Parts: sequence; C-alpha cells; structure tokens
Amino acid sequence: MAIGHGASAIGLVSEMPSGPGVIPEALITEIAAHAPASVRTFLLTSRTSVDGIVEQQRRTGVNTIQICDDLAPGAHRDLKAALPGVSLVQVIHVDGEEALDRAAAVAASVDAILLDSGNQKLAVKELGGTGRRHDWTISRRIRETVAIPSYLAGGLRADNVAEAIATVAPFGLDVCSGVRVQGRLDADRLERFFAAVRSA
Repeated sequence: MAIGHGASAIGLVSEMPSGPGVIPEALITEIAAHAPASVRTFLLTSRTSVDGIVEQQRRTGVNTIQICDDLAPGAHRDLKAALPGVSLVQVIHVDGEEALDRAAAVAASVDAILLDSGNQKLAVKELGGTGRRHDWTISRRIRETVAIPSYLAGGLRADNVAEAIATVAPFGLDVCSGVRVQGRLDADRLERFFAAVRSA
C-alpha cells in the first residue's frame, strides 16, 4: 500500500521500548525479500551492540539499518566493516540545541541521519513513532551543517508536511503515526499525505 502511493522506502520496525508499528522479525524478513529492488528496506532497530545489529540485518536481509538509539564510539565504523553494501542511517532525536553537536559527531560515520522527536531520557525510551513534531528550525540548521542526506520525521501529517518541506528542505521524509488509523496504515491518509508532498 505504501509503495503504491509513492513510497521509495519502507520502514520495518523491530522490537522497540515504545511506539507503534512493531512487527516480528519473520515478517520483516518476508517483506524485505518481496520489496521491489527500487525500494529501500529500512530496519528500525533499538539494538546498540554491533554484534546484535549485524545478526539482525543478516537474519532480515534489509538493505538499510535505521539506528534509533545511540551507539558507543567506533560502533558505526565496525558496522560498516561488517555490513558492506548496507546503508546506515543514524536517528538524531532533536530535543534541543545539543542535537546539532550529536549530528555533527556522527555524520562522517553514516550514510544519512534522520531527525526525529524521540526522548531517550525517559524511563521507557521513546525512539520514534511519537506523533510529535520538534523544532524544525533546529533540524534545518542540522541539515545545512552536515554533508550527508537528512531525513525528517516526527509528527508529519498531510496538513503540515508542506510546512516541514519549506522549513527544513530535507532529503526525505519518514512518516508513521500520521498515516495510521488505530495502529494500521490507512489508504486515505497515505493518499492525502503523498498528495500534499507532491504539491509542495
């Protein structure tokens, strides 16, 4: 359904401490195997160990890893060495000015960053899917600072995506809760979202 409406990538959400859209690894593997070659398959992972992420990618066969939590120094380099040909996208939770430094610190080690509205400081971490927007002016500054593609996520909907594009000018958009009804993808919301993107 997402691809039919125009998605060039699909996010496959593995186990998370919170948030919508989690599906079993067996289903992630099945979807990744059947996705058209032109569509990127993103594995959203909350794992933080290199071995754990490598094993998860090898089981699922996705072509992109979206790292939703922070990794130890040097871990991105080790992942690149272990997973040649697999793209790494690091999520930066834009919770204030300090996000600029976090993005700058990781930019040389990954293929792209994704600017989201999570909160890693809570007792149960929010690593995405919050439905909240963050300060897009900070995301714009990050996008202007780093030399790699920046995706934008967090509270995107049909009624605000044109503003998001105008404010941040991201490489791409990541939408989850804004195209769901009762936890499931909704064809009408997808259609309205992609129509708004095309108009913008």
